[in-house]
Amino acid sequence: MKIAVIIGSTRAARFADKPAAWLRGILTGRTDAEYEFVDLRDYPMPFFDEVASNAWAPTQNEVAVRWQQKIAEFDGYIFLTPEYNHAPTGVLKNALDYSYPEWNRKPAAFVGYGSVGAARAIEQLRQIAVELQMAPIRTSVHIQGADFFGAWQAGAALEEMAHLQPGVQNMLSELHWWAAALKTAREAAPQG
Repeated sequence: MKIAVIIGSTRAARFADKPAAWLRGILTGRTDAEYEFVDLRDYPMPFFDEVASNAWAPTQNEVAVRWQQKIAEFDGYIFLTPEYNHAPTGVLKNALDYSYPEWNRKPAAFVGYGSVGAARAIEQLRQIAVELQMAPIRTSVHIQGADFFGAWQAGAALEEMAHLQPGVQNMLSELHWWAAALKTAREAAPQG
């Protein structure tokens, strides 16, 4: 199975690189799937301006088509997201909007960071995932409060925050279960 870790911030000064490196270290030790980091910086799509969703009309923008092709490769997704004004980033929402059938019948997991661990952004992403016919899983990871501020401002290492490990492992196990189940179902009854 292939799982994408989608980095949902493109700001030059983003914090996302710290939790991405932390996750990469954790995922390196797992053998249940192939994990690939997909950085939205590598897919600079304009604001959605197509005639319709790619569920109804072919996308014209070349970068967006490349994005759709990349997203289609995976059996599940981990969205690494900050929270901007109680919401996910505009660039992540835009990327979600540029694809539709590529997301269908696949699980979504979430790792959030910020003062409340991106809890409000993740709740919105769960609703978006349902509309995209994804299966958002229950367990999320929230890097929040003192953990977030310690890593962001004081240089604390996420790797040394052992209390985050059980949540990460539970999320990954749950994601793997759903990815395997949904892959089996997609292969047995392809969407028509």
